[in-house]
Amino acid sequence: MLDIIKAAILGVIEGITEFLPVSSTGHLILADQFIKLHQSTAFINMFNVTIQLGAILAVVIIYFHKLNPFSPRKTLAERQATWQIWGKVIFAVLPSVVVGLLLNDWMDAHLMNWVVVAITLILYGILFILVENHNAALTPTISTVPQISYRVAFLIGCFQLLSLVPGTSRSGATILGGIFLGASRLASTEFSFLLAIPTMFGATLLKLLKFFMHGGTLAGEEGLILLTGIVVSFVTAYIAIKALLDYVKTNNFKPFGWYRIILGIIVILYFLIA
Repeated sequence: MLDIIKAAILGVIEGITEFLPVSSTGHLILADQFIKLHQSTAFINMFNVTIQLGAILAVVIIYFHKLNPFSPRKTLAERQATWQIWGKVIFAVLPSVVVGLLLNDWMDAHLMNWVVVAITLILYGILFILVENHNAALTPTISTVPQISYRVAFLIGCFQLLSLVPGTSRSGATILGGIFLGASRLASTEFSFLLAIPTMFGATLLKLLKFFMHGGTLAGEEGLILLTGIVVSFVTAYIAIKALLDYVKTNNFKPFGWYRIILGIIVILYFLIA
């Protein structure tokens, strides 16, 4: 029962941080220092990625109409535009698919630790502030997702490669990349959400396959623990996505930058003193 409560807490952390530019993986690695599941290391590594399923489903539900090319409520032109959005999303995910498959095991072995998380939290916190300051007087050249070209989509996908390092934040890297390439905060945020669907589905499937291929099972309590994390992450992610979309319409990302810097410093001080 205690592990189920812990799974719910981790689901809240995942749901809140997955789409905010603060790094869900980084927060889960840090949370593991205080909220340890009494399960195998293989299960915990799989759990930390697979509970993303809840967050992905929240995106799918919120954007279902926009992403559904078969909707009878859409005109032929709107359906064609929907297929183009899917094409750009798939094009943008290619860099992460190639590099992620090649480096997944190495990253698991060498980068999943608090030192890497703390450094990347601070580094990208600074970058958010610098980019926002640089763009303060500039007018975005891309204001909506359909205006994002295949070239810009691919470049945003290249920025997503940065998030393979824990603590970077997948949403943070893609939003930062979109803003840097001339997209508005809202367009960058929405494209980041859409890009998350194939990216996170792929990462989750890869983790599950590795878990089962190495003899892992979801029998008994393990299955309930995972289900709890997924359901809770769905609910919290749905709320977080709605809140972030409202926020970016009239605000910038500098508060998230400062949050990352402060959290990174706290992490360093905690582990140096502990």
